[in-house]
Amino acid sequence: MTRYPDDLRVRLAEELAAARRRTQVLTDAVDDVELTRQHSPLMSPLHWDVAHIANMEDFWLVRRASPGEEPTPGVREDLDHLYDAFTNPRAGRPELPLLDPVAARAYGSTVRERTLEILEEAGADGRALLEDGFVYGMIAQHEQQHVETMLATHQLRQGPQALHADPPPRSELAAELIGTEVFHAGGRFTMGVDAVGPDVYALDNERPAHAVEVAPFHLDAVPTTNGEYARFVDDGGYARRELWSDAGWEHITAEGWSAPMTWEQVAGAWHRTSFGERQAIADVADQPVMHVCFHEAAAYARWAGKRLPTEVEWEYAARFDPASGTTRRFPWGDDEPTPELANLDQRHLQPAPVGAYPKGASPLGVHQLVGDVWEWLDSGFEGYPGFAPFPYKEYSEVFFGGDFRMLRGSSFGVGTINARTTFRNWDLPIRRQIFSGFRLARSAEA
Repeated sequence: MTRYPDDLRVRLAEELAAARRRTQVLTDAVDDVELTRQHSPLMSPLHWDVAHIANMEDFWLVRRASPGEEPTPGVREDLDHLYDAFTNPRAGRPELPLLDPVAARAYGSTVRERTLEILEEAGADGRALLEDGFVYGMIAQHEQQHVETMLATHQLRQGPQALHADPPPRSELAAELIGTEVFHAGGRFTMGVDAVGPDVYALDNERPAHAVEVAPFHLDAVPTTNGEYARFVDDGGYARRELWSDAGWEHITAEGWSAPMTWEQVAGAWHRTSFGERQAIADVADQPVMHVCFHEAAAYARWAGKRLPTEVEWEYAARFDPASGTTRRFPWGDDEPTPELANLDQRHLQPAPVGAYPKGASPLGVHQLVGDVWEWLDSGFEGYPGFAPFPYKEYSEVFFGGDFRMLRGSSFGVGTINARTTFRNWDLPIRRQIFSGFRLARSAEA
């Protein structure tokens, strides 16, 4: 076994710590009664997430990252069946004999102590799981994904405001960017990534890198804003059958939707409630619209005379540099995201106005392709050519070919370690509790 270099061990420990700090912020913000309450059947009680995070780390790091060919004993192997996300749907999790919040936190602390002890002596031993510390990066990403899920649970909870953050930066460019689009010439480019170099923690569905052809298209310079979406709502968009797919119309009529989730009319004006704080839509008109499902995004696109981009188009816009003819890691280049480039890590608890991060724009001038809101795409979830499940098929493969639609770009609630332009998110087209928005596209010949 070759022990990891000191700088790698420090980085892995920092990524694990960054995820845990966010978990603690979200769970310390409410009392134990709120932690055990199910705020929506779409979401788990928060204390389930806490113990599930610990159990995943227990399973993959404590038991499988220790030196030696055989797994070592876990901290609490008897809990595996309770915190298996694949076999226990969210709606039924409160009925399980779960650990209480105190025990869940203690479990997480004990597992983390064991993980850090193992990390001190860890290294590559020929297993792909341990190469370049992959399994540690996988677990840090897993916790960050659940942190975003817990943040969405906070958005759904009723009661006084429990979370606070600084407001996002202002934008001097919003007025000139809203309604504009950018032409992309298309051509051949490399999509996806191989598990080498700076993207060693890319998950299985992001791999392998492969060449694709892209037809010319236009893409909106910024995501669709609250102000633009409000005009669709006020134009009767939710009552116009011709704008909706059969599945979309069936769902919105059954649910009685007439606006995005969290929107309501107060004194004749639209408002939204964001983490317990009511805000007039007029005051956040230049922010990306949020909490809309795929069907809502597609109906708006028809109303606007455009369409949603495909996954290939989105990644081309986010990664391809036409000047050099190369595929980059991020719209701005190869450097990691910073607070000047993208809105991540629940730093602001809301999307920033469009154009607020000019340094993070693509070479052609497309803004906020990373951070702020997940963007719905008109593509299903499939594996890339040459896909191989790793390290377990339940992360990606079992979801291929269903009714899922892709989301790209990360949201303000995504941790930096997950905020890759190759990162692939997916969900059912009816879901809108997630921090989801969209931007529009059209074919060049249209």
